[in-house]
Amino acid sequence: MSTLINHPPAVFVVSLVILWLSVQIGGRVGRKLRPVHEDEREDLDLVVNAGLTLLALIIGFSFSMALGRYDQRKNYEEEEANAIGTEYVRADLLLPDDAAKVRQLLKDYLEQRLLFYTTRDSRELDQINNETARLQDELWSSVRHAAQAQPTPVTALAAAGMNDVLNRQGYTQAAWWNRIPVGAWGLMLLLSICCCVLVGYGAHRRGDLLFMALPLLISLAFFFIADIDSPRRGVIRVVPRNLISLSESLKR
Repeated sequence: MSTLINHPPAVFVVSLVILWLSVQIGGRVGRKLRPVHEDEREDLDLVVNAGLTLLALIIGFSFSMALGRYDQRKNYEEEEANAIGTEYVRADLLLPDDAAKVRQLLKDYLEQRLLFYTTRDSRELDQINNETARLQDELWSSVRHAAQAQPTPVTALAAAGMNDVLNRQGYTQAAWWNRIPVGAWGLMLLLSICCCVLVGYGAHRRGDLLFMALPLLISLAFFFIADIDSPRRGVIRVVPRNLISLSESLKR
């Protein structure tokens, strides 16, 4: 399931098929194995309503979790752009040779960060992460060398700014790894199957259109949750507007 939730369209198709089959199974049980008696109808409706209410609450909480993580990724992108831009300005506090080297490394580093937000290829992502780690080592080595050669409060300010740049990348990566747990997905799917079986079992009229309505609505909800929660595969993704704006300003 951990691989499935990274592909929102697949989540929609798989959940729709499973839930539609669940309704069909419930309807078949109600028709042939054990029809619902009229004196049981009220109790069954109570159970169905309670199950659907619980499912709606869990879906709502999951959507809130996914939306919170999406906002977190946006905020860290903004903070990362601010940290890189601030350190680019603070490079003036270093000696001219060190300042020129740090600025060029920051430009290269910024390009890698833009690729991190836009790529969808896992192989390319590995290359981006490796290149980012290499540039981070060079950036810190350059600032450390300048601080050791000229240990003053001014160079310490530049070193602190570089520390912010490196930390923001770590916070961003942690936010992209922070996803809705697989267990929560399993709970939603299990509860959805139970609700669909009960709805099919207690339906007065058993038609294909009626049986398709609830699975379709639940599958759409699953799709939107998976899409927002998937930072790289979803349609709704974080656009690095702040990093793009910073890159354009540095080029000018």
